[in-house]
Amino acid sequence: MSALRKKEITRADVLPAAEYAQQRREKRQAVVALKKKRRVEVGPVATFYFENFDTMLQQVQEMLHIEKGGDEQLVDELRAYNPLIPQGRELVATVMFEIDDPVRRANFLGRLGGVEHAAFLKIGSETVKGVPEEDQDRTNEAGKASSVQFIHFPFTDAAAAAFKQAGTQVIIGFAHAAYGHMAVMGEETREALASDLD
Repeated sequence: MSALRKKEITRADVLPAAEYAQQRREKRQAVVALKKKRRVEVGPVATFYFENFDTMLQQVQEMLHIEKGGDEQLVDELRAYNPLIPQGRELVATVMFEIDDPVRRANFLGRLGGVEHAAFLKIGSETVKGVPEEDQDRTNEAGKASSVQFIHFPFTDAAAAAFKQAGTQVIIGFAHAAYGHMAVMGEETREALASDLD
């Protein structure tokens, strides 16, 4: 199974625009169902969306469908989204801080600088520290965090083995002074994410 899991989207994986338009509804429904098992809410406003080949392929297809940029856009989308596909010894999450009120959101994010370095997974006695995607700095000079973060969780062999064990308790959270929330990952989610690990 792990040998067959795709770890990079290529041009050959992307449906032509007209074909995707015909299949769009079904494709979106399938990914929505997939994503339900791959999300974890942590605290009142943060959600981890764990990505894989299928979620990122759908994102690329959607961007091409909406923006209609053709081959030139495809190159940019592959460059943006391929780094978020787990490579066998990691999990990768898009983390969103979702606050509707713009004033409250700005105040909250202004206290959240460095949060991209504070995410962690605790798997039994193993702790996996989150590593932010290096595409750009997600905290500005004023210390304000972005509302969207891309975080890799690089596993040791021991952490991967522990994560794959049925019933293992996994705690996900932030070691940040302004947002020290944690949550226990559900078993259905742990099982779904275990398939990302070789």
